[in-house]
Amino acid sequence: MREGSPALVRAAEGLRRTFGLSPGVSISRLFAPYRVCPIGAHVDHQDGVVTGMAIDQGVAFAFAPRTDTHVRAASANFSGLIEFNLAAIPAAVSGDWGNFPRGAAAALQRSGRRLTRGVDLYLVGELPVGGLSSSAAVGVGYLLALEAANDVQVSPEENVRLARAIENEYVGLNSGVLDQSMILLSREGTLLELDCRTGARRYVSFGERPEATSGEHTMPAIAIAYSGLSNALVGTGYNQRVAECRDAARLLLERAGLPVPDGGARLRDVPPHVYETHAAALPKPLRRRAAHYFGEQARVAAGARAWAAGDPTCIGQLVAESGRSSIDNYECGALELIALYEALLAAPGVYGARFSGAGFRGSCIALVDPDRAGDAGAHVRDAYLRAHPQYAVTFGFFRCAPGPAAHLLS
Repeated sequence: MREGSPALVRAAEGLRRTFGLSPGVSISRLFAPYRVCPIGAHVDHQDGVVTGMAIDQGVAFAFAPRTDTHVRAASANFSGLIEFNLAAIPAAVSGDWGNFPRGAAAALQRSGRRLTRGVDLYLVGELPVGGLSSSAAVGVGYLLALEAANDVQVSPEENVRLARAIENEYVGLNSGVLDQSMILLSREGTLLELDCRTGARRYVSFGERPEATSGEHTMPAIAIAYSGLSNALVGTGYNQRVAECRDAARLLLERAGLPVPDGGARLRDVPPHVYETHAAALPKPLRRRAAHYFGEQARVAAGARAWAAGDPTCIGQLVAESGRSSIDNYECGALELIALYEALLAAPGVYGARFSGAGFRGSCIALVDPDRAGDAGAHVRDAYLRAHPQYAVTFGFFRCAPGPAAHLLS
């Protein structure tokens, strides 16, 4: 996002209008991108390896530091005005978008940062909410704004931990580090392969090993198809699935006579040969969760190789397999999201598709031949709205590209 972009202009205008700031007040701006995850669904909370990237669409913020400890926030996308004092941060309120500014302040204070200045802030999201980690982008934006207002220096890696704390400790969502890492650590134009346990990361350029395949090496376009369905992850089956994965890990370790970690087991703790030997003994739901995890880890490794080789057909097939495993093994996906996934796979020029996010709401991601993105969008709109005409007004199909990590602009 560049200075002068429509979203940044709207954010600055909204800030001045909402809070009555005088023309002489200095306004700062920042951008927190949305993220996509081609392969690596539902494995970050099990400390697995994932792939993803920030995209060139996201949330624009305009903010002005205050001289007191009051925080005020408003948005073009969410109704209501959020107000609180840094000296007395209220508890989370279910379904309230104000959880993210409050959670950001709480996370910074728990980390030992002294916040003496609040902010007035206005945000504008560029795409519909759902499946692109807009909540994580909002949380990251609030962290950066509060840090800038208080001259607090925090590394991107520590901000990943703080942003996760907003959701884990304040909101109550048992997410991993995928979303925050892609938003804060991506490099424009590359695929980020991230080990969610060790933090090790590798940046993979498309076609960096062109000798591995034949033909042209044109990076696929990223398409976002928005279903029109939005609801918060807290209250869905998200936390239940996380618990089932951990139960599967514990049972597999116990079955193999291996120690269970003191903090509780995750599927990353289970050696692949233990899974292969003892998976049949798991209850069926837990067996499916484990099958998804270990299958997804194999797809992540193969997908990174295909991206480096510049092979969109191969990586597209892996993305589609990831989507099918999310439905069959992880057993997530609202009916609308499943219909959208299937419409994308049947669309001309689409290499592969899957849910973007948990699959309980929002959007699907697709990798598309850049020359056929328009045809793909028309096909998906027609097929999806035949099945779900109630979303004719809210459905959207958007073409995006890899983008930069979250950053201050001024």
